[in-house]
Amino acid sequence: MSFGQGGPQSQWDPWKPNSQQPWGGNVDDETPDWAALADQAETRNRRKRLLLIVGGALATVGVGTAVAMAVMSANDDTSASGKPTNLPASASVPGDTSATSPSFAPTSAPPPLDPKEFISSKAKDTAPLSPATLFPGTQLTVASTVYKKGPTADTTNCASVASGTLPKILTADGCTRLMRVTYVKGDIAVTVGVALFDTEAQATKAKGQADTKSAIKSLSGKGVKAFCDGAICRTTTNAYGRYAYFTVAGFSSGKDVTTKDTAVFSIGDDLAKFAFDQIHARGEAQASAAAQN
Repeated sequence: MSFGQGGPQSQWDPWKPNSQQPWGGNVDDETPDWAALADQAETRNRRKRLLLIVGGALATVGVGTAVAMAVMSANDDTSASGKPTNLPASASVPGDTSATSPSFAPTSAPPPLDPKEFISSKAKDTAPLSPATLFPGTQLTVASTVYKKGPTADTTNCASVASGTLPKILTADGCTRLMRVTYVKGDIAVTVGVALFDTEAQATKAKGQADTKSAIKSLSGKGVKAFCDGAICRTTTNAYGRYAYFTVAGFSSGKDVTTKDTAVFSIGDDLAKFAFDQIHARGEAQASAAAQN
């Protein structure tokens, strides 16, 4: 039988508040096991330390993630100009990189050669030239109008195939050659004459000196009747490069041309433009050949 308070005996727990230490009885049997209690306390302390370590590690991971997200967000943040505005402290903007940029010499295509340069002086205008190359084929088609090609002629005595005031002009300005061709449509015939000079200035001067009495002689033959032999005909004068070119147009019947004869004027204009186009094409061909060399 033990001594103490009545009722069930309460066990004393030194870690519980208000627990009662037993009195009386066998003191040796009821003495607390201090070693066991110390082990229990140490176990609780280890648990607390473990919780603190784990919690700290999780907090560190959270902070690291927040920092990483902040750095990524800073790298994505750009101003309206497209340049970074919130770089992390460890980042650095590269300096001047122009020294390492590759450099290239500026290149450009050479300007095209001017065809007129090749037909403006004897020195450059060296391609073969004849009535056959200047007036090729057996007929000429302008739009829907077909002109039949008649006789051709070529001479170095320019004055001999000119009339009125033109012989004197051609001789004074240095004409070296004059080629002619005649085209026919119906009862209208047109002779085109192309005179050569050594320089553009000479051809331009001849054109400027020509007047209403300056004309080339019409060219007949090869099935073409004589025309403009005393009858009034329509004439034109022009120049391009070192070439002066002329037309004389009239009726094969010998009647005079009046201002009402628009067909004669139209044919004369067509043939004058044809002469210009042929001279220009000659310049283009020589310019193209020079560009390829």
